[in-house]
Amino acid sequence: MTELETILLRQIAATGPLSVAEYMQTCLMHPVHGYYTTRAPLGDAGDFITAPEISQMFGEMLGLALAQAWIDQGRPARFCLGELGPGRGTLMADALRATRAVPGFREAAELHLVEVSPALREEQAARLGDAAPTWHDSAEDLPDLPLFLIANEFLDALPVRQFLRDGPGWHERLIGESDGALAFGLSDAAPLALLEDRLDDTQDGDMVETCAPATALAETLGRRIADRGGVALIVDYGEWLSRGDSLQAVKGHEKVGPLTTPGAADLTAHVAFGALAAAAPCAHAGLTHQGVFLERLGITARAQALARGMSGDRLDAHVAAHRRLTHPDEMGHLFKVLALFPDGAPPPPGVDA
Repeated sequence: MTELETILLRQIAATGPLSVAEYMQTCLMHPVHGYYTTRAPLGDAGDFITAPEISQMFGEMLGLALAQAWIDQGRPARFCLGELGPGRGTLMADALRATRAVPGFREAAELHLVEVSPALREEQAARLGDAAPTWHDSAEDLPDLPLFLIANEFLDALPVRQFLRDGPGWHERLIGESDGALAFGLSDAAPLALLEDRLDDTQDGDMVETCAPATALAETLGRRIADRGGVALIVDYGEWLSRGDSLQAVKGHEKVGPLTTPGAADLTAHVAFGALAAAAPCAHAGLTHQGVFLERLGITARAQALARGMSGDRLDAHVAAHRRLTHPDEMGHLFKVLALFPDGAPPPPGVDA
């Protein structure tokens, strides 16, 4: 039993069951025992590896996509180059290196990172210190400038609520106590205005997830882009509509039960991209598979260029990294790209129009 599990059981005994969102928020962000506040989770020594850690090509392609969008929108003289949840700073370091050859881009960019983990901020500072980044706790704190932003595997860690349909009503999935351990349960069924629009595309027994922080974030980003210009590239796993239980926990690169090691495992849920698009008061491109997006941006040509001079194990690893990022059986189809941009502006390169 983790220390956080003891705290959660004590809280449940005092105030009643927790929503899944309350549980996720506590497990990930508890100031003393939270997953993201106590560790650097990325890499072989951590619990999971994201696309930027697989190959430099991922960050390079996204950086060049932002640079092209900046050109298409008239090359604003000052803009916020932003990233939500920058991990170890790898993606942004690769993006900055790739855009050095774009005239004026680096000079106009002001780097702003949204990161709450002290451990990860230290790693970002080590990699990105020359770019003079500014850190923020929230996207709402980003400067009032045109916003060219990347969010890679950020929204999947935002807390979701889960609801199970029962006729015209919904049970909320809750987390309580059973035999001294955390356990799932259900609230009484009741109609919910929040899910009235899902009665037409679900049936009894279907589970639907909602993520208020994600839709609020999309509204914030979309409003900024609509008012000041820019682009947001949101890359994550999920579908257009939420359907089913997608809550999962990962520890040591292996899936574990989401209630087994609170505070010591990463918790995520699939992103419902349609809800983000509906919440953002700006234009959006069609949802694009990551593999298609990267191929349109030229990742294969870049892979071939990098492969020159490689041999043996190094070349094998490089080829495997390209496949992992793009192949439909790996990250190519599981991960999707949603682009937000101003009404009337061209969509950024690589996405479905």
